[in-house]
This record gives sequence, C-alpha cells and structure tokens, in this order.
Amino acid sequence: MTLAIVLAADAPAASLSTRAGEPLADRLAAQLRRAGADEVRRAADLGELAALVDAATGPVLVTGVDLVAHTAVLRHLATSPVGPTVALVLTDPPGHGRTAVREERGQVVEAGPPEALNGDATGIFGGALRVGVDDLPSLAAAARAAAAGMLPAGAPSAAAPPVAGPAVDRLFAGLTGLGVLTFAHRVRLLVARRVTDPAGLADAEAAVAAVDEDRAELRLSVKERDDFFTTFFVSTWSPYVTKASARLGLGPTAVTMISVAFAVAAAVLFGVGGRPALVAGAVLLYLGFVLDCVDGQLARYTRHFSAWGGWLDTMADRAKEYVVYAGLGYGATQAGFRYGWALAIAAMTLQTVRHMTDTWYGVLHDEAARRPKAVGAGGGGIGDKLNAASNRVQADTGSVSYWLKRTVVFPIGERWALIALTVALFGPLVSLYAVLAWGVLAFAYTGALRTLRARWMWVPVLDTVDATLHRDDGPLARLLPVVRPMGPLTLAVVAASGPAALLVAALVAADGDGADGLRWAVPVALLVLLVGGLGAGAAHNGPLDWLVPAALRAGEYLFAIAVGVVGDVPAWLVFGYVFVLTLHHYDLTARLEKRQSAPPLHGVTLGWEGRSVLLALAAIVGIAGIGMATLGTYLLVVFVGSVVLAWVVLPARATRASVGLAGAGGRSPG
Repeated sequence: MTLAIVLAADAPAASLSTRAGEPLADRLAAQLRRAGADEVRRAADLGELAALVDAATGPVLVTGVDLVAHTAVLRHLATSPVGPTVALVLTDPPGHGRTAVREERGQVVEAGPPEALNGDATGIFGGALRVGVDDLPSLAAAARAAAAGMLPAGAPSAAAPPVAGPAVDRLFAGLTGLGVLTFAHRVRLLVARRVTDPAGLADAEAAVAAVDEDRAELRLSVKERDDFFTTFFVSTWSPYVTKASARLGLGPTAVTMISVAFAVAAAVLFGVGGRPALVAGAVLLYLGFVLDCVDGQLARYTRHFSAWGGWLDTMADRAKEYVVYAGLGYGATQAGFRYGWALAIAAMTLQTVRHMTDTWYGVLHDEAARRPKAVGAGGGGIGDKLNAASNRVQADTGSVSYWLKRTVVFPIGERWALIALTVALFGPLVSLYAVLAWGVLAFAYTGALRTLRARWMWVPVLDTVDATLHRDDGPLARLLPVVRPMGPLTLAVVAASGPAALLVAALVAADGDGADGLRWAVPVALLVLLVGGLGAGAAHNGPLDWLVPAALRAGEYLFAIAVGVVGDVPAWLVFGYVFVLTLHHYDLTARLEKRQSAPPLHGVTLGWEGRSVLLALAAIVGIAGIGMATLGTYLLVVFVGSVVLAWVVLPARATRASVGLAGAGGRSPG
C-alpha cells in the first residue's frame, strides 16, 4: 500500500490556486491518486509528516505543495524500478532555499545548500520523492530533525548544513545526510516545476498544457542512452511496436517470450544452412532483437515493472544469445568444419566471463559513487586521468568519440547485428569467428581500462555482499584452509591456470593420437583448480577482488571443457553442460542486480568445486560423457525447481499467509 503525503508547511505556494480555481494542494492530491497512491494525506508540518510515516506499512510518496507537473512525472517517480528510494531532480539553476544535489551514476551522493556543494551541483531537488519501506525510519528521523533545524542524529559531521527553505527541501537534505541510498529521477520531455507566485504558476501550467503527455511517455519508453545499432536501427521505429503491443493488451513478459521464439527459430535456420535459410534466420534474429527492446519499452510505457519481469528479461537475453551460438555451431559443423561446436563453446564462455566482469564492475562503480571521498584517495595518477576522460566522453553524447566508446565494448545490439550480417553474407563459421575476434578485443580493452580505474578507486565490493554466494562456493571450499597472504584473486587466477593448461594440452593431443592418454592429468588440474577455494574465507577487500567471481567462472568452465575433450565427450553435450552452468551463474548475477537473496535451492548446487570434483571422478573412471550428462541434468532440474519455488510457490505461500493474518486480525471473538 502506497501512502502519499502532500507537505503544505511554510511554502509560499500553499495559498496559490490553479487556473481551474482549486488550491494547488488539492490538484496535487488528485494527481497522486491517479499516479497510483492508495491513500493521500496532507501534513501541516514536518512533525505531522513524521507521525504519518511512523504508521506507514508501504512505500511513501512525499511532495511539497509548490510542485506543478504532469501526472506522468509523479507516476514515473512512484513506479521507478531503479531503487526503493528515488528523488525527483530538476535541471533548474539552484536558488535560495532550494536543495542542490550532486549525482553520480544516477545516485544522489550529496545534497545541501548550493554553496555547500562548491559548484559541483548537477541539479536541484524537485520537491518530490518516493521512500522505500526500509528507509522509512530514516525519513521520520530526518523529518523530526528538520523540524528542529538540526542535522539528523547519525548524520556524519561532514554532512551539509541544514537547508533554510521549504520544509520538503529540509526533509530531503536531512534524509540524504543520513546516508540513505537515493536514486535520481530526471524529467525528460515532460514538465515539472516548482513555483512560488501566481506568475510562475501560470507559466508552469502553460508549459504542462503544451506537452502531449501520452506521446511524451511513448518517447520516454526508449532508453535515453543506448548503443549505436539500437539507437539508429531499432529505436527509430520500435516505439510504434510498443504502442501496438499496448493496444493489443500484450504485457512485457509476453513480448519477451515472443522474442525468445524468434531467436530459437533463427538458431534452427542457422543450423539448417543454405542461403535462403541463413538470410531468413538473420531477419528473424533482427526482429527478435527489436522485440527484445520492445519488452523493456513496453514496461516503461505501461509502468508494469516486477522483479519477475526483470529477472526473466535478464535470463532470456542470455539464453537467446547462447541458443543462437548453438545454431551457429551446429550449422558450421554440418557445413564440414570440424570445430564448429568448439567455436560456439568458446563464444559462450568468453561472453559469460565478460558479463561477470561487467556486472561486478558496475557494482564497483556504484559503490564508488556512494563513497565519493574514497575515490580520490589514490592520489590521482593514470586511473584518475582515465576516469576523467571517460566522464568527458560520456557527457559528450552524440560525438564520434562517444559512439566509438559505446560500440567498441561490443554490446548486445552490436553482437546481434554482427551475427545477422555475417551469417547472411558468409555463413555460420565466419559469424562465430567474427563474434570471437571482436569479443576478445572488447574484453582486452575493457579489462585493461577497468583494472587501471579500479586500482585508482580502491573500493571493495565483494565485502559488501555475501561473497560465498557470489563466488558460488560449495561445502568443500568452506572446509579448505584459508591462505590470506596471496589474496583471493591471485588464488582464483592460479586456479584457472590449471584447467587452461589441461585444455591446451588436450586440444593439441586431440589433433594427434587422441586426448584419452591425458586422463592422469585431470586430477592434477583439479588440484590446481581447488587452489581457488583457499581464498574462500579471506577478506575480499582488494582493489581488484571484484574480478574473483569471473576468474572462478572461467576456471570451472575451462575445467569442464577440458574434461570433455579428454573424455571424448560429444561437443554438443559439452556445450549443453556449460550452458546450464551459465544459467545458474546468471541467476546469481540477476539477483545481485535486483538486490534479491540467494535462489531457494542454491545449497544443493554443490558449488563450483563440488561439481568439478564429480566431473573429474567421472573422467578418471572413463565415463566422462555419462557424468557430464547426469550432472548437467541434475543442475537443470535444480535450476527449474528453484525458479518455480522463487517465483510461484513461495510468493503464493506469502500471499496466503498475509491473507490469513488479515483475516485473523479482523475476526471478532466467538
């Protein structure tokens, strides 16, 4: 249940009336109801607001009485999926009594009087915010402190002094001073203004009336910043598909599933081969990617966000891509190339490890934004220069350097475009080579630059989460002794080197008399791999320890592939096993991005080291294929069971329990 509070305290606009003759506070209350608030209350002062917040059981929307905006602005703020606590931020110049804000990567990292930000302000507070349930105690504390003209208890001594202005500004400055993670919600295309007099009110109302709200919302459904191919070859017409989907009553999940069907059909055509099939597959792949963009646009347009939809979108994107790799691998093999499946396995492994580094670098950057003073602790240097250069390029939207930076990292749009173009013109083999070549270059480029910037930031991130979960450690790793001097990253890299050496040796041997004679080397590679478990209990607080999950993923995948080559396992089966592993690991990263807990059945997935031990035993006794098929099937069943539990069974139980408690609470004694 969402509670909306109109704070009418000491604002000059409290006595203003709209063009229709109603008080501005009354119109705001009506807009908040249309924006989705279940209950709208008014607070005469900050003390009354604190009392209302104390009694709230769901998210709280707070607005000042001086806000003139499209209803869509309030609806977008109320439904924003970026985080539980979100503030409206405007680009208006800072004025007296307004709270200036400085944001990084969409997070408000500092708020206070304009002079306290030393000219670093990136906007001003827009007079409205949504506060998540977990942050409500901080909101109440900030309200009481602001009412007394003091900093909230618990605010750091370096916090900006209280703002002398409207109550809603003082409230927001106090909330930020408590360190509450607050995301910035910017207004594009729509109108939001804070007014203080009748002339300003009239101008703001005229600006609101001049904008077609629905048309603006449709344009807003497209990401503000996207990749080159998506921006110029998809987003130019995908909003029309979004509008049609909304009129047909399709939801984002339905569009996601249609895009999956298109990708699967394209993969089948790539496997069939022949020029007509390859061209048709390329067209379907492009259309599937368009729908992949449309599902997100539809969610933003209709404001239908859910944890399930976000999780499904992430998982479907990766599953579609790897199914396409499978189709290319099969097609190349059928065309007479011996190592078609091997290239597909390599492409999938490379892309997954890249994604793991992308995810954790994003977590690192977000954590650095929350601790701005720690970012400069390294004393400058090349990392500082790279960070400044990157920020300049990102700010210069539309420039050649901006688009080069967006393209060279090989994002999803460029990958789909490259696959579609090369497979239609040259065939599956060239397509796989192209994906691998660009992927390796992008990995080297991003890896080098991010390593330098991370060393400069020196912000630990694995220590802020459950490191055991995101390392994917099993029972065996937790039993191993801890080797602290080397550090968990060094141990993880050493661990991956053993399987890598075995794989190289196995591939060389496979070109000769066969790799079966290397079965004796499997336990040696396993022992080297298990070195990664010696860092499980160590502190993951090094500047590069965000790379540990990716290094462990690489070690496990390389070991599984090496066992497959040594054990003469069919390449398609090796691909299938690694594919199931990627689903398991993407499930973990998707939950990290959505701030969710571990999957329900995570404890029975055995951990990276447990799975590797079982594969090694199967290879040693000569049943590597049977072992891989059995273990892969087991993991797939566990994954599906975990999905059903997490998204169907447990939510249904929670709903029944809440209904039961409500019924019991309302039942009169017999």
